[in-house]
Parts: sequence; structure tokens; C-alpha cells
Amino acid sequence: MKALADFIHERRVGYFSMEIALRPDIPTYSGGLGILAGDTLRSATDLELPMVAVTLVSRAGYFRQEIDGAGNQVEHQDKWEPANHAQPLDAKIAIEIAGRTVWITGWLYIMQGHMNGKQPAILLDACLPENHPDDQELTHFLYGGDAQYRLKQEIILGIGGIRLLHALGFEIHKYHMNEGHSALLGLELLKRFSYGSEELRPGESPYDIPRVRELCCFTTHTPVEAGHDRFSYDLVHNLLGDLIPVAVLKRLAGDEVFNLTRLALNLSEYINGVAKSHADISRHLFPGYKVRAVTNGVHPHTWACPEIAALFDRYIPGWCHEPEQLIRAECCIPDDELIAAHQGAKKKLLELVKKNGGPALLPELPTLGFARRMTAYKRPDLLFSDIEHLRKIAEKTPFQVVMAGKAHPRDERGKTLIKELHQIAGMLAGEITVVFLPDYDMETAQILVSGVDIWLNTPLRPMEASGTSGMKAALNLVPNLSVLDGWWSEGCIEGITGWAVGSHDFSSEESDASSLYRKLENIVLPLFYNDPSAWLSVMKNAASKNASIFNSHRMMRRYATEAYIS
Repeated sequence: MKALADFIHERRVGYFSMEIALRPDIPTYSGGLGILAGDTLRSATDLELPMVAVTLVSRAGYFRQEIDGAGNQVEHQDKWEPANHAQPLDAKIAIEIAGRTVWITGWLYIMQGHMNGKQPAILLDACLPENHPDDQELTHFLYGGDAQYRLKQEIILGIGGIRLLHALGFEIHKYHMNEGHSALLGLELLKRFSYGSEELRPGESPYDIPRVRELCCFTTHTPVEAGHDRFSYDLVHNLLGDLIPVAVLKRLAGDEVFNLTRLALNLSEYINGVAKSHADISRHLFPGYKVRAVTNGVHPHTWACPEIAALFDRYIPGWCHEPEQLIRAECCIPDDELIAAHQGAKKKLLELVKKNGGPALLPELPTLGFARRMTAYKRPDLLFSDIEHLRKIAEKTPFQVVMAGKAHPRDERGKTLIKELHQIAGMLAGEITVVFLPDYDMETAQILVSGVDIWLNTPLRPMEASGTSGMKAALNLVPNLSVLDGWWSEGCIEGITGWAVGSHDFSSEESDASSLYRKLENIVLPLFYNDPSAWLSVMKNAASKNASIFNSHRMMRRYATEAYIS
């Protein structure tokens, strides 16, 4: 295949992720993990770091979200046609799953960088006529189905992904697992790097585990034990048969249950968390492993809105390739041009709200933004925990709120939170305008993070591994008001880049809700209204002291030097 010839002539990093946000209109992502994977590939493209991404084609997408009149989330299929964006590959591989042969092919999507770089992504596809009808749907639904469906997908991603790369002629010198979903690639590598019986001494393992570990890197994103994929050994045996003896599996993945994170940890020489605090938590969760910290970042060119990007182009040329130059934002950007650029971005947000049938927002009011996966630990309702107090704050310093986010179809508490937010918006109508934008995706995210004035993030500590939405806001000169968890523990310089909700001290007597109200009432909103010059200084610092560091170019340069070169 001619298109492949551009990519198979040099050794590459194989980057495996269950979801990757390749572009806004390809629904192969559900949230932060997929956005991070997409930004990883985009920065690798800009930096010309040889990589090939591997994911599932997810023909049925995640879902499109509708919010009905009562505030209920209604899910609609979000099908897409791979042929409209990718090229079919002329290779197939076979995997035995549950006693049946499942054939896997792929699609080649070529990431085109804004600096003329190119990077391949392989989208694995089981929708072939030679497969059993049930097996044809194994690559359809992102995070769909039951535990059996999920494990089958992970078999395809890890084992099938390696086999297809090999069949296509890729030479991989490092395998990077983005979360534990792809950890089964380690089993395929064990099979490839095993000794013949004539080479073994009595009792010696037939598998070259050190060689496999040398090839593998693992990034963990989940800061709680319960969040890691685990399966019964009965299910693993039913689906994988005797690919690897169960005694070996238990040694690598845990005695009681098959834990994909444990498997990835034991088969990776390089392991990292996605923020300094998350690495600390991971070391506590998994004692005995050396877990480094490479804090996540966001892709500069993708997430800076056009108005802000034009501002950077004028005053900080080269910022896209060397985002560390954004440190100059605090001294190089004229106030009047910053105000005009931000107002242009805010106008787009107000237009989006109007387009979605929301109430009219006022451009002069400070606008609070909150948008992320709707689930309990993210606490989207924290801002509304004391309605009467919130009303009093708004009487003195009026403000408005824009929110967005999807709840997983099986997350009933998350869906209930969306409904409660809808009811709160109705309750506060005429006093505090609260808007919930439906169908949160990459396009909505970019308009939101650049168009609001203050970015909120209120997770229950220590459950936010990193949290990249606040980084996107900072890139657009929007300060954060957030809980000190994930990246914000590193990025917050109180009153300089934004403000902390709560403290690092878990024993602090002040609740996060009380802290949030105190900061809003006494510091943040008064600063916005009473000291425009000081407010502009915080905006500039958000870029100079946060965006200059928390970007995916810095992240990928660290991976290249610390994880990929050995």
C-alpha cells in the first residue's frame, strides 16, 4: 500500500489507546483519555517523533447526547463511516477468541499536522463477512457491552494490534500503553520472546520477561484501585484459552483476579503517572513499582482559539512549536488587544448558547465554566451546594454559569446529576443564569474553555489524576478556580495563575464548598469587577506560567528522552 510506504521505513513507537480523539467529527473518543491520546499524536506529528497509534475503529462511536425538557440525558447512536476519513488496509490477522477465529483488519488514518508533519493511526476493525455476526460488532461500541465484550475488545486492541502492525511491516522499538486497556499486548510479546524447551534449564521460565519489559512503557491514569479493569480467570481462560499458562498469568496479573493494570506494571520497564500527585498516589496503590511523573499537557495549536492564537502569532512568534516561549505573555501582550481577543472568544460562546436554545448571556458578566465527564466524583453540583449563599454572592457581584458534559449510559448517578443541574438552572432563572450545553465534544470544548472568564474544576480529592480542561483554559488566558488535585496542584500559584479551592491538607476543617464560596465572594469576583488591571495580569500569568509548561509538546519531549530512548 503506497500510503504505508511513508511510515514503515523507520522504527516507530507503537502507541496503544482504547480511544483517540483524531478529530472532532470522528467519534472515537469519550472524554479526557481520548483527548489526551489525540493531543499525544498531534504533538508527535508536529515534533516529527516517529509513532504509530493503534486504537479501535468504534464504528458506532460513543453516543450523541440530548437533554430533554425534564433534564434527562437521552443517548443516540453516533455512527461514522471510516471510508470517509481513512484508507482500508490490505492486511488481516486472526485471533482465537472464545474458541472462534476472529479476523481483524484495519484502516489507516493519517494525522496531518499544521506544520506539514504526518503520523499514522491504525483503526482496528472486526466488521468482516468471514467473522461470526456477534464478532463483527466487537469493534463497534466504545466502552459498550458487558465485561466479556470489554475483554474481547481489549484482546483485539492489545494482541490484534501487535499482530496487525507486524503484518503491515512496522518495526516497533517501544510499545506505549495508554492506560491498562491495551495491556494484553504484553502477552503477545511474551509469546514472541519465548525460548524453546531445548534452551531451558529445569524449572526455568520459557518467557523472556526482561526483554518484554525493555520494550514496554505504561501510563496509568486511574488514581483509585476500583477504577482498574479486572476480570475473573474463568472469563480470561474462556476467551483466551491457553495462550499463556494460568500460573504465569497469576504471577503477572494477580492471584485472585486478572488485573490489567498489574499486568502492565509487571511487563513495563517505564511506568508513569500523569501528574506529580497522581504518581505519588500510584506508588501508594502499587508499592514496589518505580512510578515516574510526566504531567499531561494539551496540544497548543488545537486548543488555542483563533483569536488567542492570532494574538500569540503577533507577539510570541514560534509559540506553537516552542510553547515554552509563552512565558513572555505577561510582558509582551498589550492589554487592549488581549481584551479584544477574549471578547471575540466570549462572543462565540454566547452565540453557541443562543444556537442551542439557551437563555441570553450578557457579555459584560463574569462567566464561570465547568465542562467534563458527568460523574459523581467530579462534583458538578458543588457550586450549588448552598443556593441561598450563592444568591447573595450574585446580588453583590452578578455572574453566569455555562456547563457541559456527558454521563456514561450506565452511570445513573451521573445522569441524575445532569437532571439536578437542569432543575437548579430553572430554580435560579432570573437571578443567576445557568446554561447546560448538550453533546459536549471537542468543538464545544474549545469554544467553552476560551469563552468563559473563570474555569472551575471541583473533583473529590485525590480522584482527579490530571485533568486537562483547565490547561486548555490557561492556554486561552482563562484563570482556574479549582480543587488542588491533579495538574492544578502544580499549576496553582495563588492569586497569580488562579485560585485554589480547598487546601493540600486533607485534615483542613474548611470544606471545599465553603472555600469555593469564600474565594468567589471575597476575592475572584471582586477582582474581576474592581481591578481590571490586576485581572488582566492573572489572565496573562495563566498563559505565561501555566500554558508554557502544561502542553503536550513538553510532555512528548519528556516521553521521547525518558521513555522511548534506551
